[in-house]
Amino acid sequence: AEESRRVVSSHPVETVLAVSLSSRASPRPTPHRPHRTSFFLSSLPPHKPTRRQRRRLAPEIPRSGTKEPHCGMAAAAVVGPQLVGIAVATLLAAVFLAAVLGRRRRRPAPVVEPKSVPEADRAVAGGEVAAGDAGTDVIVVGAGVAGSALAYTLGKDGRRVHVIERDLTEPDRIVGELLQPGGYLKLIELGLEDCVQEIDAQRVLGYALFKDGKNTKLSYPLEKFHSDVAGRSFHNGRFIQRMRQKAASLPNVQLEQGTVTSLLEENGTVKGVQYKTKSGEELKAYAPLTIVCDGCFSNLRRALCSPKVDVPSCFVGLVLENCQLPHPNHGHVILANPSPILFYPISSTEVRCLVDVPGQKVPSIASGEMANYLKTVVAPQIPPEIYDSFIAAIDKGSIRTMPNRSMPAAPHPTPGALLMGDAFNMRHPLTGGGMTVALSDIVVLRNLLKPLRNLHDASSLCRYLESFYTLRKPVASTINTLAGALYKVFSASPDQARNEMRQACFDYLSLGGVFSNGPIALLSGLNPRPLSLVAHFFAVAIYGVGRLMLPLPSPKRMWIGARLISGACGIILPIIKAEGVRQMFFPATVPAYYRAPKDKTAPAALA
Repeated sequence: AEESRRVVSSHPVETVLAVSLSSRASPRPTPHRPHRTSFFLSSLPPHKPTRRQRRRLAPEIPRSGTKEPHCGMAAAAVVGPQLVGIAVATLLAAVFLAAVLGRRRRRPAPVVEPKSVPEADRAVAGGEVAAGDAGTDVIVVGAGVAGSALAYTLGKDGRRVHVIERDLTEPDRIVGELLQPGGYLKLIELGLEDCVQEIDAQRVLGYALFKDGKNTKLSYPLEKFHSDVAGRSFHNGRFIQRMRQKAASLPNVQLEQGTVTSLLEENGTVKGVQYKTKSGEELKAYAPLTIVCDGCFSNLRRALCSPKVDVPSCFVGLVLENCQLPHPNHGHVILANPSPILFYPISSTEVRCLVDVPGQKVPSIASGEMANYLKTVVAPQIPPEIYDSFIAAIDKGSIRTMPNRSMPAAPHPTPGALLMGDAFNMRHPLTGGGMTVALSDIVVLRNLLKPLRNLHDASSLCRYLESFYTLRKPVASTINTLAGALYKVFSASPDQARNEMRQACFDYLSLGGVFSNGPIALLSGLNPRPLSLVAHFFAVAIYGVGRLMLPLPSPKRMWIGARLISGACGIILPIIKAEGVRQMFFPATVPAYYRAPKDKTAPAALA
């Protein structure tokens, strides 16, 4: 007991416990008033401690105390695993750091690079590099509506742009003269609205529809927009020249006349173009991104898409002078036989007339067959207010033709290159939606490229720009589908069901209110919603069936109604299939829809 008190007074309880256990002392008589610790020690059974007890208690044994060998072994048993654990942790940390550093070294270069690529890295062996091509960011092939607007937009964002156009003189075309209000809004968004000024452009406020001596006026739903927002019609050449001047006014935009003969490819990546200058010199131009906008007659699109061009009809163009249309500031659509006729102002004194002739062959102009066709077949069907001006335009002899092409967008994503404009996607020009689609595409592309400081990682940029093909769908697919469907509905047919659909469409639009505002908002690009388009289209078909059932249904009328519904499906469903059902109606399910630039320091491109 005296020994226990001495130990307790100089060491903790645990140490005393260890000493007591190690000495194997037998219980001793308990004094009259024992210390609590000595009582606890004396009550322990006389047995050898376990290995776990020795390992837990050994560190607490003072070095200057007992020198029993099993305590040293317990201390070694504790220190040994600790050293092994430290060594293993250090090894794992080293392996982890090596893996992280190695992953960073193997990580592919991001889309955005802070440093420019030297000229030697961009050059392809052979050929001369065009003067002033060093440091070019984007090559634009073609300076029409799409090419000029794109060059200005990218140049305004700080890109160095090289535009190569086959002919820089003022174009003279009979199409591309009507810009819908939705297209004008895109023009404002791009900062190009002043390009419709000083070219005698005319405001267009809607359409007038004529059929069998009756007519109805369909105005654009512009109540929620600024008073300046409306459609614009003009001479196509004047408008393009204004846009070219606007693009060329930027110091970082180079506009050059030349004919691009081929794309320069290396290992499947487009590095630039080969072209022939106005003087006949063969040159090569290099840039990390080449955008082809060389129009409906493009000779470069075969390498970048699957061109399935359809030519359903041709336009025969005339210019009526000093002619007053029945409804000022409106486009006029005559549902004639065999196909529609268009009239719209292109200046304060001129009206464009476009006569649609089905098929790819038209009567000969040189032999006089065309003039005879226009006077005998077309003239009797036009409104009397413009009949004399129409005949005078035929007698003047300035008759021109233009094939109407339709081509759905079917791109082949190619690193270093992109298609835009009519080279990429075309629809029947009946609705005048081509420029609206092109300008909308430029806005989408501008928003995608804006957060990227450099474009030299071609493969990553190509994967990122796949989202362009989905983001453009709401506007493009709505206008494309409407153009194709309306042309087939507005054209005469020997099929009675098709003629009933044509009459139902005219009567449906004549109802006014939501029945006219909805379709005209789709046509103008103000409400590009594919679901709304499909709803209105089948509403017209159902309205036509309802007309047939009044006053009393008959088996014949019910049969015609069934064929009308079937014909409506046969008109619109193939067009939707060509546009892509998933991208058109469910774009959020397309993986590329959410694709963002790899440079995490840049803002999200799809905001």
